[in-house]
Amino acid sequence: MSWTNERVELLKKLWTEGHSASQIAGELGGVTRNAVIGKVHRLGLSGRAKTPAPASKPRRSRTTTASTSSSSRPSAPQPQTQGATALKMETAPAPVAQIKPEAEPIAELVPISERASILTLTERTCKWPIGDPSSDDFYFCGRSSDAGVPYCAHHCKIAYQPVSDRRRDRKTVTARAS
Repeated sequence: MSWTNERVELLKKLWTEGHSASQIAGELGGVTRNAVIGKVHRLGLSGRAKTPAPASKPRRSRTTTASTSSSSRPSAPQPQTQGATALKMETAPAPVAQIKPEAEPIAELVPISERASILTLTERTCKWPIGDPSSDDFYFCGRSSDAGVPYCAHHCKIAYQPVSDRRRDRKTVTARAS
C-alpha cells in the first residue's frame, strides 16, 4: 500500500473532522491504525476537532448534608484519570511485609563450653556455622545431635521446614504482593 495524493487528502480531511485513527484506517482500507498515526505525525498534522458527544442530561453535583459529612471521615484526594483506566494505578497503600521475629541471639544459645571449631567436630556434634568464616570469632554450634542429622534440635527446626509451611508462607507473601 502506498500513500497516494488522494489517500493523503482523505486522511487530512478525516483527521481534521475528528475521526479516530482506527476509523480512518477502516475508511481508507488496506492500512493499519498505526500506519495512519505514523502518517499523521510525518505530515505534522496538529490537533483535530473533537467528535461531538451525544446529547445527555447535565450531571448534578452531589450535595452532602451535615449529618452525612460529620459521620464520614475525610478521605485523601483521589487522582483524576481520563481515558482508559485498565492500567490505572491502585490508590490503596502498598502492603507492608511482616518481619518474623528472629531466633534468640546466638551468643545466648550456645554456651562457650559447647562451641566447636572445625577440628573438634564429630559426627555427633551440631555443625551449624555461626559468624563469618573469615573472622577469628567464627565457630560451630557444637551441641550434641542425633545420629545421621548434622544439626542439633534447635538448628534442625531452622534448617528443615515442612513443605506445607513453606508453601503457606509463600502463599501469604504472594497474597500480600497482589
